[in-house]
Order: sequence, then C-alpha cells, then structure tokens
Amino acid sequence: MSATQSAPPLDSRELGGGLEYVACNLCGADDSETLYDAREPDTVRDMVRTFRASGDDLLIDPLVCCRRCGLQYVNPRPRASDIVHAYSTGDDPTYVSQVASRERTFAGAVAHIEKLLPGTGRLFDIGTAAGAFLAAARARGWEVDGCEPNRWTAAWGSTRYGVPIRQGEIFDHDLPASAFDVVTLWDVIEHTPDPSRVIDRVRGLVKPGGLLIVNYPDIGSSIARALGRKWPFLSSVHLYYFTRQTMRRLLERHGFEIVEMRPHIQRLELDYLLSRGVMVSPRVSRWSRLVARLFGLANRQTPYWIGQTFVAARRLALQP
Repeated sequence: MSATQSAPPLDSRELGGGLEYVACNLCGADDSETLYDAREPDTVRDMVRTFRASGDDLLIDPLVCCRRCGLQYVNPRPRASDIVHAYSTGDDPTYVSQVASRERTFAGAVAHIEKLLPGTGRLFDIGTAAGAFLAAARARGWEVDGCEPNRWTAAWGSTRYGVPIRQGEIFDHDLPASAFDVVTLWDVIEHTPDPSRVIDRVRGLVKPGGLLIVNYPDIGSSIARALGRKWPFLSSVHLYYFTRQTMRRLLERHGFEIVEMRPHIQRLELDYLLSRGVMVSPRVSRWSRLVARLFGLANRQTPYWIGQTFVAARRLALQP
C-alpha cells in the first residue's frame, strides 16, 4: 500500500464491575460471534492479577471473533487502565528464572534480523521484560533502548545487563521520530489493550526502510487448531489472538510491508515447559516432570514450538 490507513479508535464502553466491552480493534466493526463462553465466574480482581510476563492462567474469559475481518479477542474484558496498572506492579521471579534460555533464543534472533537488515544500528524493544533481547543485541554491536511496564522486571534487567530500560508503556516516553532501524515486539502485541495504536506508534519510530519485528502466538497455526481450548497460548493474559491473515492486515494498514513470516523456535528449561503443559493434561504434566527430574533433564534448555510466529515487516516511505 502507498499510504497508511488511520487506525480505528478503540471503541469501548463501560459495563460496570470493572469490565469494558470493545469493538474490533482491526476493522472497527461491532459484529462478533462467540467462540468460547466464559469458563467460570471470576472477579475482575482475580482476572487482573493474571497480567504479568509469565502469566499462564488458562483462558476463562469469553473469546469472540469479528465477523467482518476474523480478528479474535477477549470481550468483555477488564478495563484497559486496570490491565496496564496490573502489568506495572508486582514481581515476576518465574519469568526471570528462565533468562539463560531466553538469552540463547535472542542471540539467534538477532543474528537472523541481521540477515534481513545487514549491519547494525539503533534498536528499540517494546515490552522488553528483563532486557535479555537488548543484551543480546548490544553484544552484537547494536545501540539499544527499550521500555517495560513492570517496575520490578525493568529494574531487575537494568541491574543484570546494564542496558537502558525505560519503565512504562511505549506511550509514556518522548522518543525521536524515525530514529530506529529496528523496533521489536517479542510476545507483546497480544497483551496490549490497543494493538492498532501500538503499531501506529511504532510506525512513527522506525526509519523508512527499517524493520518492525513481531513475535506472536498464531491461533491459526496447525497446533492451535488441533489443541483447541487446550492450546497453552489460550491464556487469560492474552487479549488478542492473531492469525497470519489478521497480523498481515494489521501491519499493512499502518504502512508496513511483510518481508517474512515463519515459525519461531524458542527455548526454555524442560521442567518449565512441562509445568505449562498442565493446561493440556495435568496428569501428563505431573508425571513427565517427575521423569525429567529422575533423568537429570529438568534444567536442560529445550527448543519448542507451539504456534509462535516471527514476522518481519519493512516500513514503507509515505507517498504524497
């Protein structure tokens, strides 16, 4: 496309009790069908508590699909302001327990990005969590910067790696326009209350010809379709669920051209992975963890794929 389309404003209305109803974030339509009903009654306070980097609570909220464009999202949901506040507070030792595996994953990711955009330059990571990606990029010669809503995780990462991590959302910081060669969103976009607004903000940060990198769990992937409601990424911390088609549409409408879409292999310790398998089968998860510990495999860094999708998109120059 030669010019960007404006993002539909987030159409939401208060329902009371701390919940809000939202229209489709991608096309603006208010016409959806229910895919999954709410699994069980829950208080808004309990729902908000799930919002953290390592959140793995099984989705109990209603999931709907836009009849016009196919975007899937939680509706109704806690108010956006409450979600942002929840992400900014509390500690998350579970997430940082896996930084060694994440460092290895991100080292490979930086090397791959350099194949798409040779050389190094300025890089900004949105939702950087503990900063492992920033550290991996800096080690390869990139000038790095990033932001993270959670105060505890941002401070932890700054101390461990000595990288700049601005506490807060991307909208909280005054950053120079068109200043970055690469902007990244690793497992972030599905957590944000307003993905269209985030991508619109990113477009203003990336240089023309620069790259936006997004990694997200693809609900249209073969494994997601096979597992249905037992798919581990069907989690209460995720507000939006993209397919390749809806992700492409989101990025293209904001002036990006898809360069690459491919499965993204990540690494975590085996015991951690098996513990998250409780969503699929509590019994299998419990016994497989016992076997892994028996054979001394619990801490082994293990590659896995359950639908994660890597997207590289180039920012197009705006045409008059």
